[in-house]
Amino acid sequence: MAERSTAAVDVADNSGDQPLTAKAEQSTADGVAKNPERDKDGDEAQGSGGIEGPGQKTSPPELHSGHKLARRYRLEECVTRLDGFSSWRAVDEKLRRAVGVHILPADHVRARSVLAAARSSALLGDPRFVQVLDAVEENDLVYVVHEWLPDATELTPLLAAGPLEPHDAYQMVSQIASAMAAAHREGLAHLRLNPNAVLRTSSGQWRIRGLAVNAALRGISSETPQRADTEAIGALLYAALTQRWPYENDAYGMSGLPKDIGLIAPDQVRAGVHRGLSELAMRALVNDGATASRHEAACTTPEELVKAIGEMPRIRPPEPTFSAPPEYQRTTYQQGTYGRPAPHPGATQPLTTPPPPLQSRTGKALKWAVSALLIAALGLGSWQLADALMDHGDKPTDTNNTQTEDGGDKGAKKPTSGKPIAIESARDFDPFGKDQSEKPGDIGKVYDGSTATYWQTDFYLSPAFGNLKSGVGVILDLGKVQEVGKVTVSFVGDTSVELRSASADAGSEPTSFNQYSKVAEGSGSTVQLKPGKSLKSRYLLVWLTKLPLQADDGNWRGRVADIKVTS
Repeated sequence: MAERSTAAVDVADNSGDQPLTAKAEQSTADGVAKNPERDKDGDEAQGSGGIEGPGQKTSPPELHSGHKLARRYRLEECVTRLDGFSSWRAVDEKLRRAVGVHILPADHVRARSVLAAARSSALLGDPRFVQVLDAVEENDLVYVVHEWLPDATELTPLLAAGPLEPHDAYQMVSQIASAMAAAHREGLAHLRLNPNAVLRTSSGQWRIRGLAVNAALRGISSETPQRADTEAIGALLYAALTQRWPYENDAYGMSGLPKDIGLIAPDQVRAGVHRGLSELAMRALVNDGATASRHEAACTTPEELVKAIGEMPRIRPPEPTFSAPPEYQRTTYQQGTYGRPAPHPGATQPLTTPPPPLQSRTGKALKWAVSALLIAALGLGSWQLADALMDHGDKPTDTNNTQTEDGGDKGAKKPTSGKPIAIESARDFDPFGKDQSEKPGDIGKVYDGSTATYWQTDFYLSPAFGNLKSGVGVILDLGKVQEVGKVTVSFVGDTSVELRSASADAGSEPTSFNQYSKVAEGSGSTVQLKPGKSLKSRYLLVWLTKLPLQADDGNWRGRVADIKVTS
């Protein structure tokens, strides 16, 4: 076997955060792993109380719970104190939400690089990464504020419960690889992509924290950042499939591989591992020119890894399992045997074959009841038919005599319901947005009669539009005032929606949200919105209030495939 690329496991800090730095040597005898690219200068990659530079050592700032930064961020709990910086869980009192904060002295040797990394990461704005919210130098301190996701769980505790199911592992590597490919296209690397940096939210979305910032805090760099991050993704997938760390050292609560056997494929470590995912992990892990898998070439960049994932057959989620109810046991009591022990071979009492069970009284009564109901139904039907014929016979034969005594026109037809109403035009409506428009180019697809096409919203960080607005929608122009009986909306993914209407006497299309009144609401992938009372209007507003997570890009988006209006 060709010699594989190795990664070093640094010394754990107080929070249990153990980084993975690619292309580093194996741990030394004292347990401290070294990054060879920094060892040339005699500087360790990281360590508690590590040296910041020749003859320099910076102490962490003296901070405590309750301390406020910028009279806004109140520190709550210190989660890491290491290498001259500290990381905290805090509260943004202005927006009333939890945040995370990294703090280090302004004269720290890495302060400038941390600020630069944080600002570059913030500019990316990709929702698959935990977002940097602020990066400030103030009062001799540098601090970086980032999102805090209370509903998310790190990969480390997830793997403590066992390996991931193949579909979960496939989703993880797909989302992580595509996110890192997007980051590298913008010139950003992670370099500390490990199980503590990967989070799964309650909705099943995978997110990455610490892009560029975590490496800058610890002074980690690489001459081959794409290869380093690709190898790290391979290690994550390997761990997800086997619950083993793919190096000799134990890390992140997992055992390493046995010594002196080298790197073996996941399907050789644990039975039942998906063959395609096993090969994919090897292609990402062994990316230094050695043979990555049995048949395929190595993946040296996240972009190549994304392409390899796309060429795999899609792994579908497991079918839900339902436990079958216990088989119905008919209980029969035979005369002379109730309360006696059952005969068994060898007993002196002769065994007799029991007679076939008699039909229960309940079954007979049920048959009689059904028969009586059928007879009654037939009688009622015959009576109604005869009554209808008699009524028909009493009507005058004169077809011209259509006026009743009270002047009503019996010959007039009632208006039919369910008749399609044509949509003359549609417009996207975002009254609470910055430019008050939301993807106007595809708006015609909401009434083109095809569910294969759709109009979609911008992406957001949560189903509630990132808590930025109450919703977005589509205004329908019916051409004239119409009596609306039902509006049927087809979505891609379960979506919450309201039907709002403008007043029947509106002379032109209203441009304010308050000029539309809610008349119906619903949720689902196909929603039928029926007003509770008679509705006449020319302008209707289909207002999306809660967005689904779209599996293809991992973002919260609303997608309207088709809208039909009927009378």
